[in-house]
Amino acid sequence: MPAPRLPLRLLLLAALALAAALVLGLVLTTLNSLLEFHERVAALPLWLRAPLLALGALLLAGLAYLLWRLARPARGGAAPGAGAPPSRDAIQARLDALHERAVDTGALQAELAELDRRHHSGELYVALFGEIATGKSSLIRALAPQAAVAVDVRGGTTRAVSLHRGTLPGGSALTLADVPGSGEVDGALHEQLAREEALRAHAVLYLADADLGRSQDGELRWLVQFGKPLLLVLNKADQYSPAERDALLARWRERYGDCTRAIVAVSAGGSERWERLLADGRRERIERERMPDIEALLAALEHIAAHGAGALEAGRQAAVLARVGQRSDELAREAAARDAAAAVARYTRRAVIGALAAVAPGSDLLIQGALATGLVRELARIHGVAVRELDIEAMLSRVGLTVRSSSAIVLAIAGNALKAFPGLGTLGGGVLHAIAYGLVFDSLGHALADTLAQHAALDAADVETRLRALLAQPRRERVERVAQLAFDALRDRGAGGAAD
Repeated sequence: MPAPRLPLRLLLLAALALAAALVLGLVLTTLNSLLEFHERVAALPLWLRAPLLALGALLLAGLAYLLWRLARPARGGAAPGAGAPPSRDAIQARLDALHERAVDTGALQAELAELDRRHHSGELYVALFGEIATGKSSLIRALAPQAAVAVDVRGGTTRAVSLHRGTLPGGSALTLADVPGSGEVDGALHEQLAREEALRAHAVLYLADADLGRSQDGELRWLVQFGKPLLLVLNKADQYSPAERDALLARWRERYGDCTRAIVAVSAGGSERWERLLADGRRERIERERMPDIEALLAALEHIAAHGAGALEAGRQAAVLARVGQRSDELAREAAARDAAAAVARYTRRAVIGALAAVAPGSDLLIQGALATGLVRELARIHGVAVRELDIEAMLSRVGLTVRSSSAIVLAIAGNALKAFPGLGTLGGGVLHAIAYGLVFDSLGHALADTLAQHAALDAADVETRLRALLAQPRRERVERVAQLAFDALRDRGAGGAAD
């Protein structure tokens, strides 16, 4: 009869008791050592004791700092747009690097030139927003009656941002940038023009002639996000009774008072037309100009310009540079995707040629292994990801479970290709073998490029997942493209043999 086993609870209690005894013994031993050390140090003369204590303090501080560095969480990459904006020189260096990669940076260079031009002009730039028929043109004439109109450097459309220059009563130079409303241009173009001009401006003015609807409310709150001084202006105030005007302004202050610099009412003037009935029964059309009343708006603009445009220049430049930096990042990603696609196509062709050229058993393994290593290195360089040889070997070893050139795997890939492109069934085994290898490299290259672009790291698990999906169901155009590479390689080899 087997001996009864001890209950698990008793074993756990015994282990805990033993651990507690060990910890207690370690603590007592440490305290005893510290006391003995203290007694010995106290017995030393002062001239020797002081430097010894200082050295011990330095060692303890260094050890604490080392432990903190090892234990602190790793810093993640900064989010786009977070932290300090890029400097002007850093942005220019980035654009120069993109230009060397044959990327068209003309629009961004023009943006920097416009940034410098506005900076040196010393003028206060105010972006004017508002829907059609709210009186923007009349307000521009009232604020800048002698304005010279210039089309913005990013024009070229039928509706572009126009600049109108004038002078405030206090002598400050003022430039109004008239941004077309959403009813004047299509939505995508309006958003682009609005975003860019809101970034370039020192302040933003939103004009309305009635209470804001849903779309106007959304646009106003969107403009708030740019962090510029925002003026909300009620135009055609003379068409309201004093009670109606005060009630509307009170509603605006309740809704938008916390996100606007000022809320004012004006009458921009402009022409007015009406008919009157003459004594003989005829009707006479009369048109006359209304005198503008914009004193409240001028006072608000003077308050913004009180310290000069230079006081707002740092925020304006930071906004523009951040946007240019964001757009340059987008161009860099597009260039990386373009270069990666070219590299994948190049290595896929080499893989097809290598498979056709392999004559000795196992020689294709050596050829494809060298090509796979070269492909990983080049894609990592294109995406700016540092990789070690060990990382490359580990990744290829992992995906090798999927792409190893065993007969079963190659035949399975060829079978998937036949499903996508049945016409390949008439080809010989060597060509099918080459097409299978080409699909492997095409899939590996695209899987790896997508992983590097998304994670900025050589994530072997993600590469393998993407690779399996691409190999399981190759799309028809991929099969046709790889097959064409094989046909071209065969034709070139045949032409070379005939020449020999």
